[in-house]
Amino acid sequence: MAENENGAERTELPTPKRLNEAREKGNVPRSRELATAAVFGAGVAVLMAAGGPMARGALGWMRAALSPDPQLRHAPEQLFGHVGRLLLHLMLVMTPLVAVCLLAGLVAPVLMGGLRFSSKSLVPDFKRMNPMSGLKRIYGPEGLAELAKSLLRVLLVGTAAGLCMWHGLHRLLPMLDQPLEQAAGASLRFALTLLLSTAAALALLAAIDAPYQKWNWMRKLKMTRQELRDELKETEGKPEVKSRIRQLQQQMSQRRMMEAVPTADAIVVNPTHYAVALKYEGGRMRAPTVVARGVDEVALRIREVGERHRVAIVSAPPLARALYRESQIGQEIPVRLYAAVAQVLSYVYQLRAWRQQGGAYPQVPLVDVDEHADRDGGGP
Repeated sequence: MAENENGAERTELPTPKRLNEAREKGNVPRSRELATAAVFGAGVAVLMAAGGPMARGALGWMRAALSPDPQLRHAPEQLFGHVGRLLLHLMLVMTPLVAVCLLAGLVAPVLMGGLRFSSKSLVPDFKRMNPMSGLKRIYGPEGLAELAKSLLRVLLVGTAAGLCMWHGLHRLLPMLDQPLEQAAGASLRFALTLLLSTAAALALLAAIDAPYQKWNWMRKLKMTRQELRDELKETEGKPEVKSRIRQLQQQMSQRRMMEAVPTADAIVVNPTHYAVALKYEGGRMRAPTVVARGVDEVALRIREVGERHRVAIVSAPPLARALYRESQIGQEIPVRLYAAVAQVLSYVYQLRAWRQQGGAYPQVPLVDVDEHADRDGGGP
């Protein structure tokens, strides 16, 4: 079981945050065996597919290199240009092989963990320069795993090469009596078979090493329960901070709610414990909307703001309680309360007309609401 520096067991899988931090530092799973198998196998594939054209190109380059123009002996200043042209010709001949091997070298990291360019990985890590840490890596579990992998590499490659030599020995002996060109062709075919067998052995080793490296990477990133709790606190915040944030959010919500009270048409109260401010604009709203609601101290503040801005306050205890329980700020009132709220708004409009024109004082409505009815609009 993996342990951290304090000796605590790492039993928990790494969180996405820990995995992202590791990748940002350049800590991603890597398999040298997979990279070796990819490059070697790609090179063998290129030789098998384009070996003929490359061999002819190499033969032409060798002829040009071994039979220089005799005039170069009388013009030594042209010798450097001749050598440069020879090197350029050789590069053109080897371009397919080099290009495919370079691309194959990028495939292995992409398959394991993607290509990551991190400047943090360039920062010197003095812990790795500690001799004790080096001895621990060499003689610890990782060192034993590398030793086992090296022995397995020798076993697989040696077995593949040995079997290829054993089964191809009968084709090697007759080459001594064959013409040069025939013997050269047979030897090249045998060499390709040997390379293909070696590539298969390396591919088998990579198929074993790649999952192990992935597992070992995850094992090293495992967390203790305390680290998991610390990260959870860091991600979600400490309880005191979260409580303070909720408190500030509530204060901001109440402030916005109080700013909307002066725009209300009526405030239905209980008369002291509940207060619900309603607003209705004919032609723009389908039904009256709740702009503020509260109990006790909040209800008292709603009433104070309403009185200060001359908003009509109507005492209807059952309706006030029903509106508070069944409505939310910014939403329309329930359908079952339409009739009761219509009585309140009718009284408010009559009160406004009385203030402007005078006349008989409007009669306060007696609103009858079954406050214990279902909230889905059902009535008594």
